[in-house]
Amino acid sequence: MTALIQIRELSKTYRRGNQPVPVLLGIDLEIAEGDYVSLMGPSGSGKSTLLNLIAGIDKPSSGTLLIGGIDIAALGENELAAWRAANVGFVFQFYNLMPVLNAFENVELPLLLTNLSKAERREHVEVALAMVGLADRMDHHPNELSGGQQQRVAIARALITDPTLIVADEPTGDLDRTSADDVLNLLDRLNGELGKTIVMVTHDPKCAARARRRVHLEKGVLLADADAEH
Repeated sequence: MTALIQIRELSKTYRRGNQPVPVLLGIDLEIAEGDYVSLMGPSGSGKSTLLNLIAGIDKPSSGTLLIGGIDIAALGENELAAWRAANVGFVFQFYNLMPVLNAFENVELPLLLTNLSKAERREHVEVALAMVGLADRMDHHPNELSGGQQQRVAIARALITDPTLIVADEPTGDLDRTSADDVLNLLDRLNGELGKTIVMVTHDPKCAARARRRVHLEKGVLLADADAEH
């Protein structure tokens, strides 16, 4: 399989006052197009930082990070924002839905930056909400939806621009087990049926086991990269 993500000697250091705080130390990792990878490790291990670097939210201190052959660390802020909008779908633990907008409007938001007509946007949103099983909830606001339903709206929003890569930061962390399983089943479908590349941060071994591969980090170092057992 073709490598979508190529990481070599990747390091990230923040500063706390005058004190450098190393978070990632020389990470080497490849993720193939269409793969499904879980990033695991204790709090402070650097997994969320690595996810943010892959998503283009942050930039590395040193090393190489190529996604689809593009050195995203070399992009300017405007170029990087355009790259994220076209290539990355985001799923967060706390959904990040706009409370004043209904499900349809929340999912439509990324399309407002495109040249699609209103009719074309409606068609795309209806397909996305149907895919996550919420075609009958498109007029509901977030406070009228369960946690699991809100997360599925967030996944529909992540899919709406047909990104190559989906990054998920603790997507089941705020859900009960039944709702979590529904979200994980949906991610399985997105990977298996649509071929989306998924990189997911999780503390939950049951959640991590749904991925094809588990990558373990501790204190900024890659400890293991193993195939998950389904």
